[in-house]
Amino acid sequence: MGSDTTTLHQRRRALTTVELDAIPWIHLLAPSERERAVDDLKIADASPGDYVCRMGRPVTYWFGVVDGLLKMSADNAEGQTMTFTGVPPGGWFGEGTALKRETYRYNIQALRKSRVAGLHVDTFHWLLDHSIGFNRFVMNQLNERLGQFIAAREIDRMNNPDIRVARSLAALFNPVLYPGVGEVLRITQQELAYLVGLSRQRVNEALSALEAQDIIRVEYGGLRVLDLDALRSQVFLREMGRSPS
Repeated sequence: MGSDTTTLHQRRRALTTVELDAIPWIHLLAPSERERAVDDLKIADASPGDYVCRMGRPVTYWFGVVDGLLKMSADNAEGQTMTFTGVPPGGWFGEGTALKRETYRYNIQALRKSRVAGLHVDTFHWLLDHSIGFNRFVMNQLNERLGQFIAAREIDRMNNPDIRVARSLAALFNPVLYPGVGEVLRITQQELAYLVGLSRQRVNEALSALEAQDIIRVEYGGLRVLDLDALRSQVFLREMGRSPS
């Protein structure tokens, strides 16, 4: 499995021009703000199993996925793990924790080899104090994140596996939170099974049902969304709910 966060921290380096261009909020900054951010930004290669954040540890960076796939989860008192969501390319996370300078209430772990960028929490707060564009980006993030976790609570209460997979996929295709995904999400059925909390076989059945309705297309190494509105549609979900599970 992966190494600890200290080792990941030791692997950090400056970002390349291509990696910087993949950061959605960097283009919203004024020249002086961008210079400050670029000087501070670091990136590291995370191996499968590496922890980017751990529950109970103080926040030091605001993180984003340049490439790869992470999962956000938490362990309860009984030692059971609850997965909240996946974080695909373009996703930045932990702004609420960074704003309050709290300890993490969740774990962030790499599901596959990933490149993870980090902005130090002090620079994060400096940008909040100086950049209107950055403030708007963070505000939109918080708003979308609220909707995401409300949807996640709804998913947890759903007994129909097809609907669970559909709603989880719709969350991963959120263009505001994850602008790096586009129309194709690079994810395996086993990785999706980890995120949804179902067996790989059951996820495969749900994906086949979605594909049969021309909502998605399963491609080599990933999933292509053909109709995102239908994937999110409550009418569509109700129709799936009537289907045998």
